[in-house]
Formats: sequence, structure tokens, C-alpha cells
Amino acid sequence: MRRLVFLLQMLAATLLGVSSAAAADNWPSRPVRIVSTFAVGGAADLLARLVAAHMSEVFGERFYVETRAGAAGAIGANYVAHMPPDGYNFVITTFALLVLDPLMDAKIAYDPKDLTNVAYIAGSPIVFVVNAKSDIKTLQDFVAFGKKSQNPLTFSSSGVGSNGHLIGEYFSKLAGVQVAHVPYKGASQGLTDLAGGHLVFSSQTLTSASALIRSGVLLPIALTAQTRLPDYPDVPTFKELGYPDLVTTMWFGLAGPAGLPQDIADKMNSEVIKAVTDPNAAKLLREDGMVINPLNVAQFGAYIDSETARWRPMLEKAGFVAQ
Repeated sequence: MRRLVFLLQMLAATLLGVSSAAAADNWPSRPVRIVSTFAVGGAADLLARLVAAHMSEVFGERFYVETRAGAAGAIGANYVAHMPPDGYNFVITTFALLVLDPLMDAKIAYDPKDLTNVAYIAGSPIVFVVNAKSDIKTLQDFVAFGKKSQNPLTFSSSGVGSNGHLIGEYFSKLAGVQVAHVPYKGASQGLTDLAGGHLVFSSQTLTSASALIRSGVLLPIALTAQTRLPDYPDVPTFKELGYPDLVTTMWFGLAGPAGLPQDIADKMNSEVIKAVTDPNAAKLLREDGMVINPLNVAQFGAYIDSETARWRPMLEKAGFVAQ
């Protein structure tokens, strides 16, 4: 995501000339907060800043990013869910926050119904990566190795209940391979330990693993995209390798409190799409393994519902659905 940082610096320079004057009777008439639910420097933070910079330029009022990380994003989501629905507080959401967590945790700290889902920003498929020096070169090699191994195959993800964790566990049941999850607080340390030879594989977003893949330290053997990605043409999909259920994206969205006026939601949705489809931004996002999926407000809501319906039986099969 370092290339995105450079793009944001360029946008910031552009915004120096933006007028902050706005009519008192029009939204926005004062600064707008976008809460990032994960640490500074991660994908959620950088996408929040990309959106904020674009909005500031378009609306002539300052949109700023405030970090409220913790509890896998639940702290920030809960905070914004209890704000007035006046268009001055938004939050970066994720696939896990809106789909996985409500299915797996009956005592979740927030209710997704307390949010208005505004826009799909971008998403990254999950990729299985191995140490490039290992004997595993393909997913077929991986399955064969796992079936011969006397011990479960150790793997890292970005945390218990993360998309990578669930994909790793679900695949193990489909392929008949025993695995042992080693959770980390984020992706980087687990990938570092894999590069150091301390794990067999890692199940992470392609965005998180992209730098080590490009450097040749890690080898991608399969990803959860619908089709092969243009910047990673040699990496097969799980679907083409015989696992059609394993098509998913760890996506990031934008939401406001429940009851957000429809016209504000529609304006924000339209501008988020413009921000991520800008040729410069789109190129950088694509190179970092992110997929853009422009959806209007209604389509995004329907997409979340369909993802919830699709994942419920898979999580039940894996034993992760809350009782």
C-alpha cells in the first residue's frame, strides 16, 4: 500500500487550495469525520484517507480520518452507530464486521442494523501463501503434503475469526487436511514468521501479502477471487482448482448511523465510486491486490444480505455459527 500513500500526499497538496466555505443550509456545512476501525497505515486507514481527500475536494468542506481501532473493528463501528444520523460521522466497515461477526458472535458489541451501509470501497481476495523456498509449489502439492504429514499444518491469519482464518479452516475440511491455526494481531508478523520458516502457510488478504509476493519471498498458490487477477495472472483461483465455494473478498465499506438521509447516502456513494475508479487510484489499488466493485446504495445492501445468506451454511459446516 506504499504507492497509495504517495497518491494521498499528492491529493493533500491539491486540497490546500480548496475552499472550506459552505452554505449553512447545505450538507456538509462543517467538518465530517470518517472513523477508521484499524491501525494507522493499514488498508482500512489508507482507504479512509483516500475517500476523505476526495470528499474534501468535491464538497469544499474538510473530511478527516479519526482512528478508533480495537476489537477487530467493533469499537469504531459501535461508536458511529450511536452518533446522530446527520451526515457528519461515517465509519470504515468490513466484510467481517457486517457478515462474519454477526453470524459467529451472539454477544457482538454492535448491531449491524444500527448502521446505514453507504458504499463498497474496495476489497482483497484471500490468498494462500507458502515460503518460496519450501517444496510446496501448487495447491495440489499443498494437499498432498498435508495428507502425508503426521502433524497439522500450521498457518497464520490476521486473527481469530478473520476471513483468512475461516478460509483456512474451511478449506482444511474440504480437502481433508489437518491444520493448526496460529492467530496474530494483524497480518505482518504472521507473514514474517512464514518467511522465516516457522509456519507451513498463511491465509491472508492478497493486499497484505503482495509486497512479499512481489519480492519473491512468499509464493502464492491459490486465491479466492472469482477469476484470475490481471496483475497476478499466474496465481490460480480456488474455484478453477475445484473449490467453487471459495470465492470471497475481504472488502471494506463505508457506513453511517441508521437513519442517514437517503440523499446524503447517495451523494457519498457516488463520490466513493469516483474516488476508487479514478485512473491513478484504481491502478494502485489493483497492483496491491484490491478489487473495485461499484455498487449503488441499494445494490450494496443486497450484496451484504446475499453474502450473509451464502456464508451462514459454510460457517455452520465449519462449526463457527453462534448458538
